[in-house]
Amino acid sequence: MLVCPLDYRYGREEMKSVLSKENKTQKLLDVEAALARAHAEVGNIPEEAAEVISENANIDKVDWREVERVEKEETKHDIMALVRVLGRYCDEAEKYIHLGATSNDIIDTGMALQLKEAIQVIKEDLRDLRSTLGERAKEHRDTVMIGRTHGQHAVPMTFGLKLAAYTSEIDRHIERVEQAEERITVGKMSGAVGTGAALGENAEEIQRSVMDDLGLGIEKATGQIVGRDRYAELISIVASISASLQKFATEIRNLQRPELMEAAEAFDTEKQVGSSTMAHKKNPILAENISGLARTLRGLVQPTFENMILWHERDLSNSSSERLTLSHSLVLIDDILAKSEKLFKNVEVFPDNMRENIEMSDGLIMGEAVMMHLADKGMSRQDAHEIIRESAMLSRAEERHLKEVLKEREDVMSVTTEEELDEVFKPEEYVGRAGEIVDEIVD
Repeated sequence: MLVCPLDYRYGREEMKSVLSKENKTQKLLDVEAALARAHAEVGNIPEEAAEVISENANIDKVDWREVERVEKEETKHDIMALVRVLGRYCDEAEKYIHLGATSNDIIDTGMALQLKEAIQVIKEDLRDLRSTLGERAKEHRDTVMIGRTHGQHAVPMTFGLKLAAYTSEIDRHIERVEQAEERITVGKMSGAVGTGAALGENAEEIQRSVMDDLGLGIEKATGQIVGRDRYAELISIVASISASLQKFATEIRNLQRPELMEAAEAFDTEKQVGSSTMAHKKNPILAENISGLARTLRGLVQPTFENMILWHERDLSNSSSERLTLSHSLVLIDDILAKSEKLFKNVEVFPDNMRENIEMSDGLIMGEAVMMHLADKGMSRQDAHEIIRESAMLSRAEERHLKEVLKEREDVMSVTTEEELDEVFKPEEYVGRAGEIVDEIVD
């Protein structure tokens, strides 16, 4: 019986495979094998024993289903079940498995290996999205549209600038992931409360050898577990990414409203159904899906921070929670990133509608441009602002174009000409450095 939607509806296979039971089991076995090799290096166990353990520490022999059966029916302990099943294949070398380690030496170090793989997937996702956003920004470098603040018409901008801002935001997320990766992908091999006592006089060397072998950083000082501030940093970053993606998707949803229709999610007109009853509908379901999953992901931040707060050197209250928070957060962010890339790769843009919406403002969005023009002509900026404010209110009240109202004012026409005013009211002439910004971001 399938219960979790990640099993049948959401998530992609690549990230699911990273966080799968099979991969988790293999990573735990990799750590046990690395520990055996480290012991052999310092002379604690025979090299032949380390070789035997390493050869058999793979899921082709140690089936995760058998490990779960042993845990359920015999050990009531996950790592001891793993050790017991692995030991079946190691003959005399069995007695050297897990030597000097505590469970979380294996669990947390194995998780670090999984997180390392997951972070590579996330970075690739982010780079794909950054590339797509950059390409679309370049495509619409000079596509003029209305900029909006407070949901109201502001001043002209370009759709390319909007997408360039998104591109830059994703670029910052890439930096965050790359900068945090080294802090997140660390393991420990220091025993029950972090002293390394059970590993003997070569404890430090053994820990360093294991982590070098596995390509991980070292948790130098800790209790029984790797510091959960590391997990909190990771989930905070992916939650922040999800918020950006929801923001981007929400913009497409807003621009797709029929009264705007400046951009819209792609729709398969040959097959896709918008509504079970309203057959005319073309709903932005992908953007809405992104929004909903992003909300859910951010809901996992709170328990992740709570998992940092444990009794003394550790308790087990974090364990069950982390089985949900880590896997679900990472599967969801991968899914949302992939959907966002698809959304913007195929988003439809309607420049004619953008122009029509500009015209419907009756010139009001050019008020700032006129104010700056009058200031350039020598008028006080404050006086020019009041002139535009008064004229805008009259324009709205009388449903007349702002330019016509301004042409009737002697204080305006005494410092400018009709020809100059006509030029100032061209939206494409008042987008500032928008094109240059797009070029800089894309380059």
